[in-house]
Amino acid sequence: MSDFAIFQTGGKQYRVKTGDVIKVEKLDATGDVTFDQVLMLGDRVGNPTVDGASVVATVVEQKRDDKVLVFKKKRRQNYRRTRGHRQFITVLKIKEIRG
Repeated sequence: MSDFAIFQTGGKQYRVKTGDVIKVEKLDATGDVTFDQVLMLGDRVGNPTVDGASVVATVVEQKRDDKVLVFKKKRRQNYRRTRGHRQFITVLKIKEIRG
């Protein structure tokens, strides 16, 4: 069993070890989720992925992330716009790294 893994989901890469809690892009899942796109497992680097490796995680909750404010301004034009955005996320707890 390896001490860490780097896997890909939602167009992003995450470096995790067993017991970590991470926030990823929204997944339509409950219970356990298995990720097969493992790019690196300890000192083993995939080409592009490591054969036979996977990361198992448990869905802790589905929620929305903190608000990000988007502020636009053009100087001397009396132009100001403020928008807010809250991304849907899934909170995962890493259960096991197989490899």
